[in-house]
Amino acid sequence: VAFTRGPGLLGSLLVGTSFAKGFALTQKIPLIEVNHLQAHIMVHFIKSENSHITPPRFPFLCLLVSGGHTQLVIVRDYLEMEVIGKTIDDAAGEAFDKTAKLLGFPYPGGPLIDLMSKEGDQEKFKFSKPRIPGLDFSFSGLKTSFLYFLRDMLKKDKSFIDRNKSDLCASIQKTIIDILMDKLLLAAKETDIKHIALAGGVSSNSALRDRLQDEAQRHGWITYIPELRFSTDNAAMIAIAGFYKYQKGIFAPQSIAPLARMPY
Repeated sequence: VAFTRGPGLLGSLLVGTSFAKGFALTQKIPLIEVNHLQAHIMVHFIKSENSHITPPRFPFLCLLVSGGHTQLVIVRDYLEMEVIGKTIDDAAGEAFDKTAKLLGFPYPGGPLIDLMSKEGDQEKFKFSKPRIPGLDFSFSGLKTSFLYFLRDMLKKDKSFIDRNKSDLCASIQKTIIDILMDKLLLAAKETDIKHIALAGGVSSNSALRDRLQDEAQRHGWITYIPELRFSTDNAAMIAIAGFYKYQKGIFAPQSIAPLARMPY
């Protein structure tokens, strides 16, 4: 039985780990711990009915974007991954949800920003991008600048958000995607890897998926985008990660404990 050991919220991890340990013990079957983030990347190897998606070729570069994490990962084999870039503060998913909250959207607001952006002008408003060296990301400054921008505009016009909501959504979404793509382009150049994958909950964002395809045409990349049903958290991604560990006989002891923060 494969289970998520971490990273994540410790309360949820404790419940899942305890159930998995009890289930494995009573059924007398092996226990397999799974890294939640690795599992997001492993969705590219799920074989499903009526799917003609080709799995990535090793090594490939993966942009992992979720509510709690934003990473650039070199994937050399099913269980061999190296993080070469990560966020130093907020993740891209948090930036979507927190800016969405400022616009009055319920949680999670990221999908609503994606939806409303389709009707907006992404060039209407400009927001500053962080200047972080190397391959690391930062989104906290963007969130703060967006907050101050709205505050100043609302002082002049109390209906500013309502009158410009679609344009605001499109503009902030473009800025977040620009930040992601700038680092991905740099990573692809530094590693000379042409096989590029998306993973994580934010990989369901339609503008991000389209932008990756556009960059692929410009730079000769071969891209891999997961099915929408496998983009967000799901049991199948834990199962496929557990499958490759099972093949190698990598099992966990009954004494194992969950970890809120967990290295690859």
